[in-house]
Amino acid sequence: MALLNLHLKVWRQKNNEDEGRFVDYNIQDISTEMSILEMLDVLNEKLIKEGQEPVAFEHDCREGICGCCGIFINGRAHGPLKRITTCQLYMRHFKDGETIVLEPWRAKGFPVLKDLMVDRSAFDRIIAAGGFVAVNTGGAPDANAVPIPKHNLEKALDAAECIGCGACVAACKNASAMLFVSAKVSHLVRLPQGKPEREKRVFAMLNQMEKEGFGSCTNTEACSAECPKGISMDVIAQLRREYFRASVRQEKE
Repeated sequence: MALLNLHLKVWRQKNNEDEGRFVDYNIQDISTEMSILEMLDVLNEKLIKEGQEPVAFEHDCREGICGCCGIFINGRAHGPLKRITTCQLYMRHFKDGETIVLEPWRAKGFPVLKDLMVDRSAFDRIIAAGGFVAVNTGGAPDANAVPIPKHNLEKALDAAECIGCGACVAACKNASAMLFVSAKVSHLVRLPQGKPEREKRVFAMLNQMEKEGFGSCTNTEACSAECPKGISMDVIAQLRREYFRASVRQEKE
């Protein structure tokens, strides 16, 4: 088992009103089998023993499922590897003596709570704006009671992989949330349960996205490149078709 000695540059910020700054830390004997979050746990134990304030960062599942662990690592959302979340990044991908720069997501829609933690509740409000699906109550129907074309099902499941981590926003030069919103819209519009409110949903979610302060999409594809679940730019094209369809229907009415 190899051990690493590392130099860390960690963003420290008391709250959203604080200007924040990078603070340097040196840490020794880090196992290459640790995840980067476990490395931060070790750093925090060291800081607590020294009477210093530990670094605040968010996590939950540590299995790449919940998406709340997102950190900007050496200028990349979730770090240097593709198709993983921060908690799935292991120290074996760094070199002994390397400098690692850790920052929070940077976007108007994601205000910093403390250090590496940001408030991602804007995503919750965008989803809430989309409303619910209109389905009858009662016993659950059989799985094969509502036929769905295989192509639509696969596309819906691909879009549903989005975990709402915010890497797309962090990677975008405009801090756009278009990939996230598009994934949620594309997921539902391809299923029968999501069709009744399709026009209302696309307007409501896009309007809420703008209210939250996210930027516009300019198709640089950085969002898809950094997405840990590999959400395709196809969902953005689908969203634009849905928006055009809803606009036409609104004009006719």
